[in-house]
Amino acid sequence: MTRVKRGVVVRRRHHKVLKLAKGYWGKKSRWFKLANQTVKRALADAYAHRRARKRDFRRLWIARINAAARPHGLSYSRLIHGLRRAGIEVNRKVLADLAVRDAQAFSALVKQIQRTE
Repeated sequence: MTRVKRGVVVRRRHHKVLKLAKGYWGKKSRWFKLANQTVKRALADAYAHRRARKRDFRRLWIARINAAARPHGLSYSRLIHGLRRAGIEVNRKVLADLAVRDAQAFSALVKQIQRTE
């Protein structure tokens, strides 16, 4: 069997990993073995956190909506239920934005809900 020399292939792979490890502290940015471990972990975390970010934002929006609904005598769940019953289709992102930036529009929505009850 013939001998296969992989110098170029290995060098390319190492270079790719070390390029991703740029900016890491100490040996992790220079030694392939440590850089490879760190880059793998970083890529796995980045993948997971892109998904977690969506959950985190939803939690933030719900907290903001709840805080804005309380002065009107409603809880978050009653507000969402009222919106559904009134046939108002507003997602949580827009609702939270209204609660933070446009209190008058938010209270107009609440009044609409209270009228339908």
